[in-house]
Amino acid sequence: MKVLSAVILGLSAIMAAALLANGLTDLRTGDRYVTVKGVAEREVQADLALWPLRFVATGNTLDEAQKRASQSREAIMAFLNLQAINKSAVELQRLDVTDTRANAYAANNNPQKFIINQTLMVRSEDIDKIRQAAQNVSELVDSGVVLSSDYGPSGPTYLFSRLNDIKPDMISQATASAREAAEQFARDADASLGGLRRANQGVFQILARDQAPGVSEKQQPVKTVRVVSTFDYYLK
Repeated sequence: MKVLSAVILGLSAIMAAALLANGLTDLRTGDRYVTVKGVAEREVQADLALWPLRFVATGNTLDEAQKRASQSREAIMAFLNLQAINKSAVELQRLDVTDTRANAYAANNNPQKFIINQTLMVRSEDIDKIRQAAQNVSELVDSGVVLSSDYGPSGPTYLFSRLNDIKPDMISQATASAREAAEQFARDADASLGGLRRANQGVFQILARDQAPGVSEKQQPVKTVRVVSTFDYYLK
């Protein structure tokens, strides 16, 4: 009887050890996964240009400053017309008038008593026209217009607004790229690729096509859209 009990206990211990070993193996297998990244990039063309033309006019009297400001506005509108930019694309925005005599800290030897700062905003979807006009802006300076960049960038800002239109295709491209990398990893590891464990779409970035120090993405009409997605795949 004692021998039988000992045999039963021995068999039970062996079975328990086998079950425990199998359980740990399944746990380790279940935790086996590979993390891969899928990259998708696409070159896009800006579809909207914003060009703030800021100018300054001064005078000893307010009337004199206003007259010079009006002349500058007319010169800018004539310039834009020559560049085939319709006046409907131009909007009068910021207008600041400064009386230097009201500033107690201003130097008394400043002959200009009134300063007018004004901004004409050009908004157009015709990117090529804006690019060409911006290259010819020196003609405005030659005509006597005093341009200013005190309130921000003086050149055009180029925007891409159709990101949502290209997102599905780019996500699909990034997913395919990641799965290809995971399959290669599985082959190298002498394993087979299992199901998807976790996915992270990543953040879409709009970057300058020509990335160099001092070059802003918004200054370039042609841009690069990039997304890096992260995926976890089980390994079998």
